[in-house]
Amino acid sequence: MSTNSRFAVAVHVLSLMAWSGEEPLKSEQVAESVNTNPVVIRRILKELAGAGLVVSQTGSLGGSRLAHDPGETTLLDVYQALEYGGVFSLHRAPPSRDCPVGVNIETVLGDVLLEVDTAVEKVLQNITINDVVRRLKPCGAAAASKTVGNMARNGKRKSYDQKQIALPALRAGAKHRGNGSSELRK
Repeated sequence: MSTNSRFAVAVHVLSLMAWSGEEPLKSEQVAESVNTNPVVIRRILKELAGAGLVVSQTGSLGGSRLAHDPGETTLLDVYQALEYGGVFSLHRAPPSRDCPVGVNIETVLGDVLLEVDTAVEKVLQNITINDVVRRLKPCGAAAASKTVGNMARNGKRKSYDQKQIALPALRAGAKHRGNGSSELRK
C-alpha cells in the first residue's frame, strides 16, 4: 500500500508552467525539474489536457502550457483531474459478513471517508496554482545561493549552483541524455 505522488507531480508541472509564462515547455524540460522520466510527465500532461488544464502542441516548437490563468486553476481542479476517487478507499475485497465488525465497517468508514474527502476538497478549492508559485518565490530566493550536489550517470558527484538550473536553463532545453554531454540544447 503505497501513496500516490501523481497529485504532487501534477502541481509541480503546473507551477513550472505558471512560472514560465506563455512559453510552452517540452516534457523533457519538465521531467528534468521533476526528476523523473519524460514518459511519466507525458502521461500526466495527457490527463491534465483532458481536464482542460493544459494545452499541448506537437512539433519542434511545441510543448505544453497552461490553458487558463494560474489564478483560476485550483488544486481541487488538479485533484479532480487525477486522483478523484477519494483520499482513502475501502477494502479491496469485502470483509467477512460473519464478523460483527466486518458486517458494518464499510458503512461506518464510508461516512468517515465522506467527511475526510469533503475536508480535503474544501482546502484544495481555496488554493490556486498562482498561490503555489507565490509560495515558491521566497524559497527560490533563499535556495539560489546554495550549491547542490547530485550523482552523475557515471557515478561521480556533480555540483552545480541552483542558478544554473533555474527556469532560463529549462527554457533553453533539457540536458542531452545518453551522449555524456552536459551542455544545454539550444
